[in-house]
Amino acid sequence: MKKKLNKTFINNAITYAMVIIAFVVLYSMQQAGMLSRTIKGQLIPVCVWIVMAVSLNLTVGISGELSLGHAGFMCVGAFVGAVFAAVLKPNMENETLRLIIAMLTGGVAAGITGVLVGVPVLRLRGDYLAIVTLAFGEIIRNVLNCLYISMNEGVLHFGFSNPSLPGKLIVNGPQGVQGISRIATFPMGFALIIVTLIVVLNMTNSRAGRAIMALRDNRIAAESVGISATKYKLMAFVTSAALAGMAGALYAMNYSTVTGAKFKFDTSILVLVFVVLGGIGSIRGSIIAATVLTILPELLREFSDYRMLIYAVVLIVVMLATNSPAFKQFLSVVKEKIVGLFAKKNREGDAANE
Repeated sequence: MKKKLNKTFINNAITYAMVIIAFVVLYSMQQAGMLSRTIKGQLIPVCVWIVMAVSLNLTVGISGELSLGHAGFMCVGAFVGAVFAAVLKPNMENETLRLIIAMLTGGVAAGITGVLVGVPVLRLRGDYLAIVTLAFGEIIRNVLNCLYISMNEGVLHFGFSNPSLPGKLIVNGPQGVQGISRIATFPMGFALIIVTLIVVLNMTNSRAGRAIMALRDNRIAAESVGISATKYKLMAFVTSAALAGMAGALYAMNYSTVTGAKFKFDTSILVLVFVVLGGIGSIRGSIIAATVLTILPELLREFSDYRMLIYAVVLIVVMLATNSPAFKQFLSVVKEKIVGLFAKKNREGDAANE
């Protein structure tokens, strides 16, 4: 048992170290002006997509449920976060605090939406669940396309398909939220990644996480020993939705305008590609896949018309390589060496203390 705990600790430590080292290096280069404009522009989007991929992995990889509506939760978080940031702007000059509140409110709104969707939807399985979550994502996007919100003397006014509201429009139907203060920062994106990793890794290694994985592996056997399928699957689903909502709020705060069109079905598929390419159930894999596949299209932009062709070929090659037994064996050997190195240092430290 102790050996298993040590292995889990080492795996988690490697994940945290990878993220922290990457942040320190990139932030130092950013401050020193050593990053190109293209890379600097992708720092916050990379943070957003990492959080999206890791949170979806909680549903798809850990819980074993195929969700195709993750962009819907991101959309809820983006719109709610943007509205709260706009409301707070006249009375709150601290941009960091305003961003934190926007992300928290976006996460709470997406989490509540996750409960409302998850209670009836998680009774379904397989393809049926995927179809319903896909429909949910499209419903959310289309509802927000008809939503108008204005603020007049500190009071919010809501309307559907009715742009003639008193005061200044915050949400303008299909045109979305306009005039957003671009207050998202790379350090806050990094902080959100760390929060996401803490939540997901702790949940995965907790009693609840083991119950969720037991339901994934054999639902009948798990329920026969008293594990509530609805309770634990809903826990994973809502947590995943809340994290996606926080990522959506950060995403919205990085642009001056956010519309429902940015959260189409293909956005959910893109996040699912990150998860599948990185390895279903692999948190580190999701981080690496989201980073590479977010930056790659921008690096290929100089190839113009051939950009997406090259991108697609790279996707296919990587997918085939990661499913190759030889490649998996190579990764296993590398992982064992890294874990062995950490274990050796721990033993040397224990011996020195004695």
